[in-house]
Amino acid sequence: MNTAELAELGQQLRVDSVRASDAAGSGHPTSSMSAADLLAVLLAHHLRYDFERPGHPANDRFVLSKGHASPLLYAAYKAAGVIEDGELLTFRRIGSRLEGHPTPRRLPWVETATGSLGQGLPVGVGIALAGKHLDRTGYRVWVLCGDSELAEGSVWEAAEHAGYERLDNLITVVDVNRLGQRGPTRHGHDLDAYARRFEAFGWRTLEVDGHDVDAIDRVYGEALATDGQPVAILARTLKGKGVAAVEDREGHHGKPLPDAEEAIAELGGPRSLHVRVNEPPAAAALRDLTTEVLQLPRYDKGDEVATRDAFGAALAALGTARGDVVALDGEVGDSTRTEEFAKAHPERFFECYIAEQQLVAAAVGMAARGWLPYASTFAAFFTRAYDFVRMASISGSGINLVGSHAGVAIGQDGPSQMGLEDLAMFRALYGSTVLYPCDANQTARLVAAMSGLDGIRYLRTSRGKTPVIYGPEEEFPVGGSKTLRSSEEDRLTVVAAGVTVPEALAAADRLADDGVRVRVIDLYSVKPVDTATLRRAAEETGCLLTVEDHHAEGGLGDAVAEAFADGRPVPRLVRLAVRAMPGSAAPDEQLHAAGIDALGIAAAAKLLVEETIVR
Repeated sequence: MNTAELAELGQQLRVDSVRASDAAGSGHPTSSMSAADLLAVLLAHHLRYDFERPGHPANDRFVLSKGHASPLLYAAYKAAGVIEDGELLTFRRIGSRLEGHPTPRRLPWVETATGSLGQGLPVGVGIALAGKHLDRTGYRVWVLCGDSELAEGSVWEAAEHAGYERLDNLITVVDVNRLGQRGPTRHGHDLDAYARRFEAFGWRTLEVDGHDVDAIDRVYGEALATDGQPVAILARTLKGKGVAAVEDREGHHGKPLPDAEEAIAELGGPRSLHVRVNEPPAAAALRDLTTEVLQLPRYDKGDEVATRDAFGAALAALGTARGDVVALDGEVGDSTRTEEFAKAHPERFFECYIAEQQLVAAAVGMAARGWLPYASTFAAFFTRAYDFVRMASISGSGINLVGSHAGVAIGQDGPSQMGLEDLAMFRALYGSTVLYPCDANQTARLVAAMSGLDGIRYLRTSRGKTPVIYGPEEEFPVGGSKTLRSSEEDRLTVVAAGVTVPEALAAADRLADDGVRVRVIDLYSVKPVDTATLRRAAEETGCLLTVEDHHAEGGLGDAVAEAFADGRPVPRLVRLAVRAMPGSAAPDEQLHAAGIDALGIAAAAKLLVEETIVR
C-alpha cells in the first residue's frame, strides 16, 4: 500500500471501531482510534501471518496488550478478510466471538487473553523466549501496549527479562496517547521518560509520530534491523484521533462516541479496503516430539522421601520421555527441585528469577506456542502471580504450576513462607485441577498425569520427608482417592491429603489401640474430588473429619463439603485446619500447635465418637 492507502486503512479501522462500539452500546473506541495507524501499517506491510493457518510455525505473533481496544483488533480482522462486517457489528453481544476483551477461546488468531492490563508484554516475552530458544523458525513477536499499563510492575519484570535474555525477536509498540481512564497518565506525552526506562533494561528505543504512516513504516523497518536487543517503539498519539468532539479530551474513555453518525462522517465514512497480509516464510517445527517410554522414579515402601524430591526426579524423567516439556523456575530450583530438570535438559529450562508474574506469563506464552510448561516456585509466592493465573484460565491455557514449601509443615521459616491459601486459590479457578500428593510414588504418578490434562493444573509439594506408603505400581487417577483404613466397625472417616495423611494413619493406629475404628481416606485429588467415595464413607460411618495443612477456608474441608452440595442430606462434617497465625517452630511443633498432627486428630476423633454415643 502507498501512503494514501495506508492513511485510508487507518481511517477505516477508526470508523469500524466506532461502528462496532456504537452497535454494542459500549466499548473503547477512543483507545482504538489512537492506535489505528500503528496497526494499519503493521497489518499492511510488516506482519507475516497466514490467517488460514494460525498455527503456522513461522507466523509472526501479535499480542494486543491493551485488550480494551478490541474494536481495533476486530476491525483489523475485518480488513484482513477473516470476519465479515455483519459479525463486526455483533461486538459484545451474547454468543458473539467478538468479546469485550479478546480471548483465544473464541478466536484462533488471539495469542492470549488480555484486559487485565500489564499482561500482554510478559506473555509476549514468553512467546519470544519460545521463538528464540525452542521453535527457532524466525518469527517475530509484536506487542501493542497502552501507556497507562506501563505503571504496572509486571511490565518492568517483562522488560528486564527481555533485556537480559536479549530477545531481539520482540518488538513492543507503545501507544502513548496521554490519557488513561480517569485523566492524564503519569508521564503524559513525555516519550523520553518511557525511553529512559526501557533503555535501562537493555532495550533499543525508537520514537515516532503515531499518526504519520510513512514515519511508522520507517520505524518498523528500523526495528526489524536489530541485533541482540528487544525494541520498544514509543508512538505519540492522540486518544480519539480524527473526531474533534473526543480527540485528546478527557472523559470519553470506555464509552461509545456521543454522535457516532457524525463521527463516522467526520472520519470520511465507511470504507471496504482489504489487506493482503504478508505470508510467513516456509518453515517446519524443529522440536523433537519423539515420545519414549516414561521411566518414572521408583521408591520403596517405608523410605522417607520429600514429595518435592520426587517431583524433581519425575519432571526430569518426563522431559526425557517427551520433547515438548519445558520447565520454568522462580530462582528457587534448588528448593523446588526443578534443578533436576535443568541438569537433564538445560536447553528446555528457563530461569525466571524472583519475578513470579513473569514466571507464570512465560509459561502461558510457551503454552500458546504448543509447549508443555511446568512452572515452579514456593506455594506462597503464587499469590503474587494470581492475576496471571486467573487470566491464563480465561485464555484456556494449558499450564502446570507446582507450589512447594506448603503449609505450616515447612517449620521455622514462619508464615511469610507458608502457602496456606494456595488450595483455595487454585480451586477457585475455572476448569482447574488441584492435586496434593502425600508420598513419593504418588507424586511421580501425578506429575505424569498432569501432562495429559487441560486447563490450569496445580500440584502442591512438601518440604520435609514423608514415608512412602504406596508401591511404585500404584495408580492414582485424577478425581480419585485412596482408602487406606477401612472396616465395618468404622465410627467415623478421617479425610486427609499431603502431610496430614501419615498423621491420619498414625491417629487411626492410636484409636484402634483404644478400640475405636476409623476410616482413613487420602484425598490426593482435591479438585475434582472423589464424590462417590466420600458419599459412601458418609453413609457408612456417619461423620467426616477433614484435616489439612491449610487455612480452613477454601481448602480440603470445603472440597469435601461440596461433594454434598446436590441437595442430599449432609453428614456431620468437622474440619481441622490451620486457624491461628503460625510463628517459627519445628515442623512437628507446627503441626501439633495447629491441631493437625496424630495427637490432634485422635483427640478430635475421640470427642466426636463420644458425642455420637451421648446422642
